[in-house]
Amino acid sequence: QAQVLESGGGSVLAGGSLRLSCAASGVTSTPYLMGWYRQAPGKQRELVAHQSSSGGTYYTESVKGRFTISRDNAKNEVYLQMNSLKPEDTAVYYCYVDVAGRAYWGQGTQVTVSS
Repeated sequence: QAQVLESGGGSVLAGGSLRLSCAASGVTSTPYLMGWYRQAPGKQRELVAHQSSSGGTYYTESVKGRFTISRDNAKNEVYLQMNSLKPEDTAVYYCYVDVAGRAYWGQGTQVTVSS
């Protein structure tokens, strides 16, 4: 039974940076995908970025060049470095882990970017 724990959210000014961290516990095999979704008020949850076990990455168009995803397979951790943050990035960010054919979710961490 996998569990997901997130940290690193907070409030920053536009142009600032945050680093989100996520650790998966109780994982019995290497997750195929680890990544991040976000959900802003009044909007549907969207995929922000993910990384496969082999290192391949995906970013949604709006964060390309600003966000960097990375993972440590030995620790079953994934990170999201967010630079040049914009107010439009304000959302609850959810870590997800795709392992053994199932998806596991963190509880979410709030990111607030003010002008």
